[in-house]
Amino acid sequence: MNLILLGPPNAGKGTQAKKLYADFHIPQISTGDILRKAVKDGTALGKVAGPLMAAGQYVPDDVVIGIVEERLKEPDVAQGFVLDGFPRTPGQADALERMLTRLGRQLNAVVSLEVPHSTLVERGSGRRVCPNDGAVYHVTQSPPKRAGLCDKCSSELVQREDDTPEVIERRLRKYDAETSPLKDFYAQKGLLKSVDGVGSPEGIYEEIKKAAGRPA
Repeated sequence: MNLILLGPPNAGKGTQAKKLYADFHIPQISTGDILRKAVKDGTALGKVAGPLMAAGQYVPDDVVIGIVEERLKEPDVAQGFVLDGFPRTPGQADALERMLTRLGRQLNAVVSLEVPHSTLVERGSGRRVCPNDGAVYHVTQSPPKRAGLCDKCSSELVQREDDTPEVIERRLRKYDAETSPLKDFYAQKGLLKSVDGVGSPEGIYEEIKKAAGRPA
């Protein structure tokens, strides 16, 4: 099963990709996670990507496309994958199509999570992360037991630079301008399935499985 989870920042793509992995053992390929690790590790890629991400800007296409192709060649994706955060433009979608042809693969479905902007800003700006172990909380939806402190290690939680309301708004404007056309791109190929991204994670997941042609 080769899927794309399409949707704006904070639509819940990562959460749903992890559920798909638990059930079907197909790995989530999150360009955001890969880039954030590169920034944390101080790699050459991270030094390029870090300032752009902090400013709410996108990393250049050639860098991201190269990351994805290398990941798709790894053994654990032989049975399938869930792309989260890529492609984000029709140009990247074209590059992905050529890449999959080279690798002898094809997409089964593109699932678009539909979420209002106001909900997206609230989700993202309320997120807090433990800098020590990476645990993620939300100030209202999944708060820590002690305000501002990680449940696992008691480290002080932080707000990522790209989780401020101002940066999220900029990213959403970019998404509307650049990424939304992907819906038309994949609709024309008969691959697009839209799912309401507001509600319980479990309910949304059941709708995603239906859209992907998998039994409940």
